[in-house]
Amino acid sequence: MRKTLLAGALAALTLAAGGVAIAQQAPARAPHAMRADADGDGRISQAEFVGRTVDRLTAADADRDGSVAPEEMRPVAQARMARRADARFQRLDANSDGAISRAEFDAPRGAGAEARPHRPARAVRIHRGAARAALRGQRMAARGPISIAEAQGKAEQAFTRLDADRDGFVTVAERQAGMRAVREQRRERMTERRAARQAQRQASPPAPASE
Repeated sequence: MRKTLLAGALAALTLAAGGVAIAQQAPARAPHAMRADADGDGRISQAEFVGRTVDRLTAADADRDGSVAPEEMRPVAQARMARRADARFQRLDANSDGAISRAEFDAPRGAGAEARPHRPARAVRIHRGAARAALRGQRMAARGPISIAEAQGKAEQAFTRLDADRDGFVTVAERQAGMRAVREQRRERMTERRAARQAQRQASPPAPASE
């Protein structure tokens, strides 16, 4: 039951722009992290949380049939990726000369970056991000149209589960706790898959040697 509830939360977060950014985690990320905070009060209400999901899907619903097909979502996703790429370029272009030097590209990103030597190099992260985006596109195409009404219901359920103190708002701490639970669920699924593959390999009889 716990896994089902967490899966619903993850689905709603994913629909709301690859994980609705609910609260400010660091000053450097404020513009991105607070996008869902429409009234600027530093917390996310249910109306803001759900409305962001519904508004995105409604804007993508070109034929107004109440659902968003993969071909309708594709240009929206591409535009979002273009905006993120532009924002990333602006962050890297420290001297605003319209070009990114090697020093700017290799520079640590934000405060505390030097204290995280385990963090992959930026080029690796960019490559991984592109791979994840391609995988999301494949999954979206396989899933078929997204019902706006169903997405709204999932977003409402996700908000209820994230709102631990039931005060009608999601705070930084609640958002972080929810994302930790999602990451733990992912690790559990990966562990289960590895164990299943290992068991399958052990159960498969070895191929007979050719004579």
